[in-house]
Amino acid sequence: MTALNSPRPAPPTAPRPRCAVLGSPVAHSLSPVLHRAAYDALGLDWRYTAIDCRAEQLPRLVGELDDSWVGLSLTMPLKYAALDLADAVSEHAAVTGAVNTLVRANGRWEGANTDVAGLVAALEHLAPPRVDGALLLGAGATACSALAALHALGARNVDAMVREPARAARLREVAARLGLDLRVHTLDRAGRLAAGAALTVSTLPPGAADALARDLARPGAALLDVVYGVAPTPLVAAVTARGGRAVDGLPMLIGQAAVQIAMMTGRTEPVTGAMRRAAAAARARPAGVGDVNMPSLQGS
Repeated sequence: MTALNSPRPAPPTAPRPRCAVLGSPVAHSLSPVLHRAAYDALGLDWRYTAIDCRAEQLPRLVGELDDSWVGLSLTMPLKYAALDLADAVSEHAAVTGAVNTLVRANGRWEGANTDVAGLVAALEHLAPPRVDGALLLGAGATACSALAALHALGARNVDAMVREPARAARLREVAARLGLDLRVHTLDRAGRLAAGAALTVSTLPPGAADALARDLARPGAALLDVVYGVAPTPLVAAVTARGGRAVDGLPMLIGQAAVQIAMMTGRTEPVTGAMRRAAAAARARPAGVGDVNMPSLQGS
C-alpha cells in the first residue's frame, strides 16, 4: 500500500498537437510561418513543421503518424495522391480530384481542398462580383482548383493554356463536372488570348510564366499569379507596369491556410491579419523561410 505522504505519479498529459506541410520541394513554403503565427494569435501551444515527402512516400508517412498528429497541409506533388488516403472528402476535393488538407477526426482522415476558397479570396481582390470568362495558365492540381474558384464566381467559359494539351485530361474532367465550357490551347497563343481576357489566372510554377509576361501585360489587365516568392513576381511586375491590376499568390495562400487552421483547430477567430504580418516579415528576411526536416513522427 502506498503511504499517504508518498509522492503521487503525475497525471498523464495529452501530447502536444502537431501539424505539418508536406511536399517536395517544400523548403520555400511559407505555411510554417503562417500557421505558427495563427497559433500564437489563438494562444495555442501547437507544433507545425515542414516535411519533404514525395508521392510514393505519402501512404507510409501518414500511416506512421501517432495520435498527436491533427492535420496535414499538402503541396505539390501530393494533392492527387492524398485523395486516395482520405476516408471522406469535401465537395471541392471530390470535384477537383485534389486534396490539399488532411484532418484527423475520430481516427479517420478527412480530405479537403481549401485552395478553392483561397483562390476565391484572392480573385475577389481583382475581379468584379461575377466573372463570365477567364484565361487560365496551367493544367495541374492548382489549375483544377482555379476552375472551381472561377465557377464559384460565375464563370461559364474558360480558355486554358498548357504546354502539352494531352496533359489537360484532368482539367477537362473537372470542367465537365462543373459544367464549364473549357477550351484548351498551347502557350504560344498567349498574346492573342490575353487581349480578350478580362481575368487571367496563372498556376504555372515559378519562372514558367516569365516568358509570357510581355504578352499578358496590358492596360486594364487583371491577373493572379499563384507564385508567392519574392514580391513582386516578374509576371505581377510586368502587368502592373503596364497599368493592369495584379496580385501574387500570397492572398491565396493566406486564404486557404485560414480555412485549414479552422478545420484543424476548431477555432474560427480571425487570424489573417497575424498571418499577413508574419508573411511580410518572412519576405523581408534575406534567408529562406520554412524549417524542412524529417522529424520523429511520434509525439514529442
